Amino acid sequence: MSDNLTLSIDAMGGDNAPDMVVEGVDTALERLTNVSFLLFGDETRLNPMLDRFPRARAACQVRHTADIVTNDAKPAQALRQGRNSSMRLAINAVADGEAAGIISAGNTGALMAMAKFVLKTLPGIDRPAIATYFPTRRGESVMLDLGANVECDAENLIQFAVMGEVFARNVLGLEKPTVGILNVGQEDLKGNQAVKLASKGLMNSKLPLHFHGFVEGDDIGAGTVDVIVTDGFTGNIALKTAEGTAKMFGQFLREALTSSLPAKLGALLAKSALMTFKMRVDPRRYNGAMFVGLNGICVKSHGGTDALGFANAIHVANELISNNFNENIKEDYAQFRASFDPSILTEPDDASTGSGQGAPADHGGSGAEANG
Repeated sequence: MSDNLTLSIDAMGGDNAPDMVVEGVDTALERLTNVSFLLFGDETRLNPMLDRFPRARAACQVRHTADIVTNDAKPAQALRQGRNSSMRLAINAVADGEAAGIISAGNTGALMAMAKFVLKTLPGIDRPAIATYFPTRRGESVMLDLGANVECDAENLIQFAVMGEVFARNVLGLEKPTVGILNVGQEDLKGNQAVKLASKGLMNSKLPLHFHGFVEGDDIGAGTVDVIVTDGFTGNIALKTAEGTAKMFGQFLREALTSSLPAKLGALLAKSALMTFKMRVDPRRYNGAMFVGLNGICVKSHGGTDALGFANAIHVANELISNNFNENIKEDYAQFRASFDPSILTEPDDASTGSGQGAPADHGGSGAEANG
């Protein structure tokens, strides 16, 4: 862990801010040492909250601003009118070297737009992507992009693959993560031109990256690969579908376990197992999406999370910083570009771009920023 690490916090971002934020900082300090925080927000609301948490009070410095970025603010509007907002000032602290990373539960589109404008992108990276990890049958997997770039070309997808592989090594602790591109089938001839060329580029890369090939939607939960690469349109839909399905399943389970006296007795007997299940799928444990590709660490917490979820987002930022995440991306991508033939991404592909049939694989645009 880095000594005397300072993290910047948008204390007014999130549905339950600033109470949730302050309590989340205090919860994070149960595991973190030698870490201090810059809290940007309304001091008339933050100081009374900090008085309730002496541990957080000792580790935090409040930077006052009354301006906030609302949940319904458009990215362009936030850029123009939010120069003194808690979100913008928290990002500025990273750019100015006062903090090593920023965490916010605020407006996703505004955060991405501000962070990209202030921090810029890493060398060779065209667009930042949103990456996070989630439970699978085999453990945990990383998926990106989750909504920052609605349309992507092949080089964007390759960049996501490199960054996602570094994320998996740094956050999940995987020595040799496997990487797959999300597609409508596993056959080489399926999919659009972007995924085909990205697959070809990764297969011909000399980077020590374990590329599995194409994966399908059911491979996400199965944990077929450790890193799932896709465009932001598809990734965001896949993520929201998974979240909705998990909520539906949880509701059905609660209804079944409370539907009758025998069911309630069964639930009581299975309480320990049910608690283990609940912890395994608790979204708070996976809270904290990284904006990968920026020249600075920026972690987005879910806006509706509680203190435990926000604390986990802080831990994600700490892990990325402590493991020199951005330096690893720069090193790996520079190595990739040095040995990569860019003509691979411009070669015409005479295969159908629809869902044509082909032999199973034998190997292991414009962007739009997300809103809300």
